[in-house]
Amino acid sequence: MILILLPSADYDPTESSVPWQALRDAGIEARFATPQGLSAYADPRLVSTGFGPLNPMLMTRKADLHSYAQMIDSPAFLQPLAYADVDPTQFDGLLIPGGHAKGMRSLLESAQARDIALQFFNAQKPVAAVCHGVLLLARTLDPDTGRSVLFGRKVTALLASTMELPAWLMTAVWLGRYYRTYKQTVEAEVTAALSHKADFVRGPLIAKRDSAQAPQTGFVVRDGQLLTARWPGDCHRFAAEWVALLQSRYAKYPSFKAAADTLHSPPAATP
Repeated sequence: MILILLPSADYDPTESSVPWQALRDAGIEARFATPQGLSAYADPRLVSTGFGPLNPMLMTRKADLHSYAQMIDSPAFLQPLAYADVDPTQFDGLLIPGGHAKGMRSLLESAQARDIALQFFNAQKPVAAVCHGVLLLARTLDPDTGRSVLFGRKVTALLASTMELPAWLMTAVWLGRYYRTYKQTVEAEVTAALSHKADFVRGPLIAKRDSAQAPQTGFVVRDGQLLTARWPGDCHRFAAEWVALLQSRYAKYPSFKAAADTLHSPPAATP
């Protein structure tokens, strides 16, 4: 069983539901956890409100919204655990989606969420995070070293110069700091938690959105049992690689050959 950590609200619908659907299609059970054990819904701007003329660039794709609609109708989503009630020993892996809006802070600033993540790392279980979700790991400190659990690993996350800052500049006039969850960019904070700046892997210069039909367009970084991705446009590849990682770790999970067969491009960046 896989644990999916959600904030109280405002996460990205693609980064949560596309991996969830891949798990479901692979026959892998998932449970959700939220701060108070209440059902938590995605950022409404990404689900319905939209961005007006910028929708082609910033809005969630229709196919991914369909996955989100299925996810929020599932029994597991409607009956989440509270962070305080999570027992990491009962789960085989941890998934952490991202998002921009203020509600994400209930996950990113949660000591309980950091403790959950630390226990998965200490048990050397698979962990996957995308976009702002990688921030939670950057902030999760190993008490034995005082360093982030990402120290000594290669990762990726939301890029500053080509993703976070351009989106903020395009929308700041009417959305203010919507795309700036914190004063420091995701890339800057994650990079500061690493042992070397070069351990932050940026991927292709021009990021292209992947899809269920072409997941190979996406970009992920795998370092052992850790899988990270940058933005919603990586999430179909992220989902397929996540399932493949779980299958390689646990023989009990059935083959998900359909997803693996779509990944014919060069493999994910791996140290």
